[in-house]
Amino acid sequence: MIGMRLLPLAAACAAAVLFASGCATADKAQSCAEATKVISSTVSEIGKVADDPAAMRKKIEDGAADLENMANKAADTTLRDALQGLAESLQKLNVDDANAAVDAAQRVATDGAKYLRQVSEACI
Repeated sequence: MIGMRLLPLAAACAAAVLFASGCATADKAQSCAEATKVISSTVSEIGKVADDPAAMRKKIEDGAADLENMANKAADTTLRDALQGLAESLQKLNVDDANAAVDAAQRVATDGAKYLRQVSEACI
């Protein structure tokens, strides 16, 4: 008799676990989509101003801040590390003149691709 009463409880607990893990999966999918969007947007925006060192410095600063904000919210360690890694890479760039801006744009494109790969691996 007791076993019969525990069965619905066990089923309810199993359903709660499945529901919770489904939510976690949905949250991760949302985080992955947002991370991909922020990285792609940051790389694109920086690339658009490769001929304007002052504008590029601003885009780099804004992009690094966006990436850090997202990294701070990311629950997945690999995702957080990728976002933080790109933010740190951007912060190390020195864009003093047009030549440095071109070099920085190339570096951002290369590093952006690297960290997008990390995000995609974290999101599989």
